[in-house]
Amino acid sequence: MAPWWRKSLQTAGDLSGFAAGTFRLLSRRSLPQKQGTLHLSELHEQVEIITDHYGVPHIYAQNEDDLYFAQGYIHAQERLWQLELNRRIGSGRLAEIFGPIALEADRFSRRLGMHRSAIESVQQLTPHMKRILDAYVLGINTFIQNHQHRLPVEFSILRFKPAPWTHADSLQWGKMIGWNLSGNWETELTRARLIAKIGVERAAKLEAGYDPSHPLIIPPGVAYQGINAGLLDQYERLKELAGFGMLGGSNNWVVDGTMTTTGSPILCNDPHLGQAAPSIWFECHLNAGDIDVVGATFPGAPGVVIGHNRDIAWGVTNAVSDVQDLYVEKFNPDNPHQYEYQGKWEEAKIYREVINVKGADPVVEDVRVTRHGPIITHLPALDSGKSEASELPIAIRWTGLEQCNIAWSVQKINRASNWDEFRDALRDWDVPPQNFVYADRQDNIGYIMAGAIPIRPGDQQALLPSPGWTGEYEWQGHIPFEELPQTFNPDQHFIATANNRVIDDNYPYYISNEWLNGYRAQRIRDLLTSGGKLSLSDMARIQADRYSIPAEEIVPYILQIEPRTPHERAAQDILRTWNHVLSPDSIGAAIYTTFLRKIARIVLDVLIGDDQELLNSYLGVGATILATMNGYASRERPLLIRLLKEHNDDWFTDSVMRNGPRTWEAALRAAFEATLGELRDRRGENILNWQYGSVHRMTYNHPLGSVKALEKTFNRGPFAVGGDIDTVNMGAVSPQNPDTVITVPSYRQILDLSDLTHSLSGHAPGQSGHPNSPHYDDFIQMWLDVRHHPMLFERKHIETLAEGTLSLHPPHQ
Repeated sequence: MAPWWRKSLQTAGDLSGFAAGTFRLLSRRSLPQKQGTLHLSELHEQVEIITDHYGVPHIYAQNEDDLYFAQGYIHAQERLWQLELNRRIGSGRLAEIFGPIALEADRFSRRLGMHRSAIESVQQLTPHMKRILDAYVLGINTFIQNHQHRLPVEFSILRFKPAPWTHADSLQWGKMIGWNLSGNWETELTRARLIAKIGVERAAKLEAGYDPSHPLIIPPGVAYQGINAGLLDQYERLKELAGFGMLGGSNNWVVDGTMTTTGSPILCNDPHLGQAAPSIWFECHLNAGDIDVVGATFPGAPGVVIGHNRDIAWGVTNAVSDVQDLYVEKFNPDNPHQYEYQGKWEEAKIYREVINVKGADPVVEDVRVTRHGPIITHLPALDSGKSEASELPIAIRWTGLEQCNIAWSVQKINRASNWDEFRDALRDWDVPPQNFVYADRQDNIGYIMAGAIPIRPGDQQALLPSPGWTGEYEWQGHIPFEELPQTFNPDQHFIATANNRVIDDNYPYYISNEWLNGYRAQRIRDLLTSGGKLSLSDMARIQADRYSIPAEEIVPYILQIEPRTPHERAAQDILRTWNHVLSPDSIGAAIYTTFLRKIARIVLDVLIGDDQELLNSYLGVGATILATMNGYASRERPLLIRLLKEHNDDWFTDSVMRNGPRTWEAALRAAFEATLGELRDRRGENILNWQYGSVHRMTYNHPLGSVKALEKTFNRGPFAVGGDIDTVNMGAVSPQNPDTVITVPSYRQILDLSDLTHSLSGHAPGQSGHPNSPHYDDFIQMWLDVRHHPMLFERKHIETLAEGTLSLHPPHQ
């Protein structure tokens, strides 16, 4: 992390005098209890928690209340610091523990208002879901209450104690995930800023999936000059905290029994999120009554999000659907509480958010909320009388602020035993929309895009901020569940999704214009259909695949450059025999990825010029703490390949770069020379030292690990990794920091419907959030090698590999 963060933590925790011995003592004191007996008054009946050799807890309860109480207790025991940090990120309460340095991130979160929305959502819970959350929250709070003097070491370092967990905290976590997987608001702003800078026609040329002869349409009445540049960079500082990465890229696929060696379906999933210490995921097995489900959970929420029960299996990828719109509002110059709508003034809701700041006076953030949502741009205090200068007051409408029923949907999925029950469960899945693949023990496979996706008037696609005062851009409900894309037992015998486009132009509703490119999906399809029956080991090899389809298209252009130096000839010789696999030890991968970055910037500079912040935004750099990559990520690749094939020098006509190349030949040479120059500077003259893993590395970062004295205690890495944003085994970087990998497969599962006990899973760095626990980092090498651990499900197998059994008893037992 950046030096400012180290300095803020040094101040927040007075870490300069924090002795290693004290740390070890506090860490050992807070280690999770894996065996023995606890008597807890909150329980109704006995609960057994068997932790297996991999650190996965298997919770056996006699009733549903005790089951979710125990899950909450275990989540808190292993991940209490993570729970606390995530709720502070979402509710805008970081400055309370970190001081003024976190203030701007808090202000954005307070404006957005996920915490306000979560409180409202609690009132909309079904009685059954309310009871489940009652038990889950009670489990977390029982742990907190019983461990006031044995809290995780982070609380001791930062000198505070957690407040009780609430129902709204759990619902807010679902909204945070939804926000991370929804990035259309950023792409709308980026388009608007591009139009303001380079004009409509030139901005249209940068739409990779859009015919450049078709102009973008600016909603009437909106001028984009002076579009809020600060909004897209002022929150970048804290982006690594939550373990989020790019806009939720993921892979999943399912094949039926005709394609497998077992004669039954196999279902695979690897959601792509940022890696951090601890992992965003926590594996868990829940067993009580009709519930018997295992897989990946989110600490902070009850149930299993991805996994299988005794009858069905499922996996998810981000549907990349457009569920956010921005509205430019007109406020009354004589009354800043009023905004115009269809010729009349309406009263905005006003929320006075008081932000407590460690070491400083509280800061008041006045939030205005229109019929379209909160104003997310920075505005002066309402009583200041100051003008809004050049900033446009922009409101965001997002489905996640209006509903969030996924907690109930997860509960129904966990109990589903067939396709009809699974479909019924997904009727309640609203935010974020996801691509679900499905398989069951009766050899069926299926797919559903589930989620609340707005219907917009006419053919509107909401590519740009719209005028909020006309009433012409209002949502008209959501796409009916029955009309969402879905299929059951397709003729092709398999289904694969990788955030690519799902439907063609004949589909009657607008879903998105922000699909990620289709390279990962194409590669998965190629590997699934390459011939022969598929086994579990074949599926593992697909998850490990780092073959780059774009490299097939781009490398030949590098080879066409006339070499002028021995280094250039050597680089071309390496690329000529390179297999297009982005492995950590590959020299060709380092040359190709560096060249790709150089040529992309040269080509884009023609239109965007030296505005690096705008260029980074177009290349996919995210704006906020809650998502580090936006919907533009990787979308320049198809555009670049198309332009290379056209090879039309007219692209460089009227370039805004005075000294830039004027032909493709010159652009390719400039990129090639810059590539070799950078690699020489970083890795030396010997080209044999230019391995990809030396310039493409990943660290499991913990917020406190940014302090030098605690770096080795909390962080793990760096590790050389392969892949990029377009490979199945992803290793995505930010354009701002191309040598640091921020997004990878965060969890992997391979589910065998012929015998679910053969299923496999894995994530990293480990199950525990405690740095002194052996399960803090024991999954890392397995993850790097794409090796999975057995997904233990039957009790006899679990007991054979048990690490310990913790018995929870009510007081009378």
